[in-house]
Amino acid sequence: MNRVPDLPSAAEIARRRLQAIGLMLMAVVLFSGLDTTAKYLVTREGLGMGQVVWSRFIGQFALLFLLVPAFGVMSTKALFTTSRLGWQLVRSVLMVGTTAFNFLALEYLRLDQTITIVFLAPLVVALLAGPLLGEWVGRRRVAAVMVGFVGVLIAVRPGFGVMHPAVLYAFAAMLAYAFFMLLTRHMARFDPPLVTLFYSMFVGAIGGIPFAIADWQTPSHALAWVLLGALGILGGLGHWLFLHAYRLAPASAIAPFLYMQLLTMVAFGFAVFGDLPDLWTLAGATLIVASGVYLVHRERQLAREVANATALS
Repeated sequence: MNRVPDLPSAAEIARRRLQAIGLMLMAVVLFSGLDTTAKYLVTREGLGMGQVVWSRFIGQFALLFLLVPAFGVMSTKALFTTSRLGWQLVRSVLMVGTTAFNFLALEYLRLDQTITIVFLAPLVVALLAGPLLGEWVGRRRVAAVMVGFVGVLIAVRPGFGVMHPAVLYAFAAMLAYAFFMLLTRHMARFDPPLVTLFYSMFVGAIGGIPFAIADWQTPSHALAWVLLGALGILGGLGHWLFLHAYRLAPASAIAPFLYMQLLTMVAFGFAVFGDLPDLWTLAGATLIVASGVYLVHRERQLAREVANATALS
């Protein structure tokens, strides 16, 4: 007779959530470090954008390729096995586009400006999940999304003063990221997460070679080489912590902590470049973050209602 596994206790659930929150916060610091390093290499070291984008992917690809088989999680052959090759390639191109457009925006904009616009992506996902995935949202969540869009208008202030054209790169990165997340949710039904992650890195590492060659600038000193190599480590370790956090706790419990990246971006921007956000950016970011947190709160409420209805049926 098979024994039913014991359910985790309340104390164990609380411990896992605290671990997940800690992992998410560490991932946020690493992601902010990734963007800061990319901006530094392009603006202070004069390296080519193509080589910086490629270095991020080739470093993370090498890290993933070496560590995954070493831990015995999946064989190398299994990483290439997918039931939806076409969609995996499209998703991977979106990932590369997100990184490339984001790094292009970072060349001209402050770190806090780019992350404020990127924070709009979950709101776009909430709107598009209905027509694309059949996951429709209610009126209150649509209202929250609209508030988030108002926040972006406040932060960017189109028509008031001089808006740098690089803002368009940030919006392109945000849209690519939104469709990337939608396709990630779709692919979760068909392939394991590691396969999906592997294809993102593989396409970026192989497809970015000609752009890296065309845009290559040899670093002039050891620090630049170290930072170039660190891109893959920051991105790879950040994504590993990110995925592990979601394995330990539900998304509704830890997703709000992703918005802590605004604080780390501001801190890194000031420490490395002497940048501080203006009041308009802070006001717009506050609305966007509040909208995102409300959406997570509604998801938690709906999940609780569904669980209660299932228990009573």
